[in-house]
Amino acid sequence: MKNNYLNMIGLAYKAGKCSLGEDAIVRDIQQKKAKLVLLASDTGVQTKKKLTDKCKFYKVPFLVADDRETLSQAIGKSQRVAIAILDAGFADKIKSLLG
Repeated sequence: MKNNYLNMIGLAYKAGKCSLGEDAIVRDIQQKKAKLVLLASDTGVQTKKKLTDKCKFYKVPFLVADDRETLSQAIGKSQRVAIAILDAGFADKIKSLLG
């Protein structure tokens, strides 16, 4: 079950439907492009607060997923603590897989 949602993140990234980096994610949340924000469980306190506050204010759903190493591996990048999913279809599927 866990691998399925990681596979979906990888597919979304390859399809160009992901946003990486704190500044880019905040911009996509504010512009209502982000459909789901995934946070690593070991995200720093300030980063987690900033992103969750933005998500709550702009009514963008967010989920705390695996650690940063697992999330980073899913997209083939290193040390990524947050990923914004920009496609509603991918976001809905990932939400359903994470329950």
